[in-house]
Amino acid sequence: MGKLENVVIVLVGFYFNLVAGAGAYERKLPAIFIFGDSAIDIGTNNHLALSSAKANFPYNGIDFPHSKPTGRFSNGYNIGDQLAMMFGFKKSPPAYLDLINNPSIDLKKKVQRGVNFASAGSGIFYNTGFNTWNEVVPMTKQIEQFGEVISNIKVARGPNATEKVVAKALHIFCIGSNDFFDYMRAKNNTPKELYQSSVQYAYFDHLKNVYNMGGRKFAVMGVPPIGCCPYSRAINQRQGGGDACMPMLNDFAKDFYNSTLMLLQNMTSLLPNFKYSLGNVYDMTMDMLNDYHSYGFNETKYACCGLGNYNGENGCFDKINSNLCNNRSDHLFWDLYHPTQAASQLLASTLFSGDNKYMTPFNFSQLALSKVHI
Repeated sequence: MGKLENVVIVLVGFYFNLVAGAGAYERKLPAIFIFGDSAIDIGTNNHLALSSAKANFPYNGIDFPHSKPTGRFSNGYNIGDQLAMMFGFKKSPPAYLDLINNPSIDLKKKVQRGVNFASAGSGIFYNTGFNTWNEVVPMTKQIEQFGEVISNIKVARGPNATEKVVAKALHIFCIGSNDFFDYMRAKNNTPKELYQSSVQYAYFDHLKNVYNMGGRKFAVMGVPPIGCCPYSRAINQRQGGGDACMPMLNDFAKDFYNSTLMLLQNMTSLLPNFKYSLGNVYDMTMDMLNDYHSYGFNETKYACCGLGNYNGENGCFDKINSNLCNNRSDHLFWDLYHPTQAASQLLASTLFSGDNKYMTPFNFSQLALSKVHI
């Protein structure tokens, strides 16, 4: 089968899943709660006065409806939006800070279909991201906000109905990359194995806290090959590594998937009715890098929007005259860190309906349909 045929199959499969998801899940999945970092942030950091991790300016959002720069680090929709649409929602649930900073919104009503807590620059450790970005919403705080959301649902619907909503809802986690970027930037001397173990101990606490609040379905993404993003390639070349991915960051990402899988398996045995789906985003993205034409891409090293080597040394910002590619859909990377809307669609489609090559023990759509005892 030729590469063009593969592209057609992938794209047709994506749109089939999008339509099927809307029909099959719109009334069956009561809510989606999203936790994580910039890959899935839809505008949380717009409300952080000190944060430099923001995307609420052009060229971000150039392919979003009305070319609106919402705070998504993308030319359009991000992976959280794509997943939500596959489950029958219009896009990602609203950002928590958008809701509480808008006095005209009825918070108790608005949060019942889900909330997005993700904050660009955040990580699994509480302090991750602060040295680089000045202000983020740490995972600990995101989960505290989740508790406040649950309290609001209880006021509106009562404790029994709220328990059912939270148990049947999907809790999506996309986190970890910034912990490893911080390790690299700080030239941390902690042995890599010890650092990875510490990350997992902290991750366990976060997941268990959500479980203790009533969450039962955990849709978890691994860390992508962050050593291959334009930012990392530019650093690696400057340090004499040539035109290649940064090995240390990719090693962290691979190990993170393996240790997260063990963590989730252990939680299944420890916590009654705990269910999870883990996506190997590392392998998904590496396959796109290694056989990019089959996925419809022509450029996988350079960011579509940015400045410097690989367009990876400065962010996407029209006021500094960042380079902007003409065809966003044929680039894997939008800016120095993040995928384009086209790449997010393909990743989300695999998370939603992929087989055991990338998903374990089943995919996100199967997790959503799994039964929980309340």
